[in-house]
Amino acid sequence: MTKIREFKQKERYTMDLLVKNVVKGVTQKGSPYLSLVLQDSSGTIDGKLWDASAEDMQNAKPGHVETVSFEVLDYNNALQLRIHSIQDHDQDHVDLTEYVMSGPVEVPVLKSRIQGYIDSIQNEILKALVAKMYEKSGKAFFDYPAASRIHHNYLGGLAEHTLGMADLAEHVAGQYPMLDRDLLISGVLIHDMGKIAELGGLVSNEYTLEGKLAGHISIGHGWLVETAQELGLADAKETLLLRHMVLSHHGKHEFGSPVLPSIPEAEALYLIDNMDAKMNSLKQALSQVKPGNWTPKMFAFENRQFYKAETDK
Repeated sequence: MTKIREFKQKERYTMDLLVKNVVKGVTQKGSPYLSLVLQDSSGTIDGKLWDASAEDMQNAKPGHVETVSFEVLDYNNALQLRIHSIQDHDQDHVDLTEYVMSGPVEVPVLKSRIQGYIDSIQNEILKALVAKMYEKSGKAFFDYPAASRIHHNYLGGLAEHTLGMADLAEHVAGQYPMLDRDLLISGVLIHDMGKIAELGGLVSNEYTLEGKLAGHISIGHGWLVETAQELGLADAKETLLLRHMVLSHHGKHEFGSPVLPSIPEAEALYLIDNMDAKMNSLKQALSQVKPGNWTPKMFAFENRQFYKAETDK
């Protein structure tokens, strides 16, 4: 079966694809349409269904695998689908492994390398807090994506993002000896753990009710406070510093942090988080563009476009 990554301009298909996201709209002439994000195990692709009927509106269900008939077009140097019809069908016998994207690093490797970072923490209080947080999060931490769409949005994405940040943090701590390496690594390892409760999972592109009302920063901070209380470490200095790391890791109030970074390790965490997320976003966007062309405008980059240079690399 042809995969999304193998689509070529002007080809026509009728196949089953996972509906990752649906946005309903109306043209200037009053005609309803659907903007969809469709997915299989190889990636995602945007699509438009113009002059959408009431049946189309009903059939387009996020999280469902549906039969889609479409033509592949080139739009702003990226492939997009012109959808002709979409048909929902029984979900009971769908094999979701065919439609869930996986990251480049296998889960056992992610588990082993992250455990290595936990074991490397010399401060016993920080190590106890981090280890207990991972014990409580269990398998879900290594299954979940790191975001619904923008970056690391695939099986193992949350763990891959965390590991990539830990590798960066190790280098940063070595470059700047003023940083407390154990505190920085500990902050990296747990900063996004609340996303397990914030995101709907691998199939749904929706946020949970708890995610919408509380957000992963508050959720993760709450889990850390509970963990510290369980371990009898609520009043430890390390606990307070680690709480600050979680609460401030988005760096700015407008980005969702209730407090701003006020220790060097928190500032470093914010910068490392931003870099790893943005580099992954660029990697995904550029993988869909031919050399010598530009990406579509990217919301996460102030609607800038990026050029894919024609190099030997």
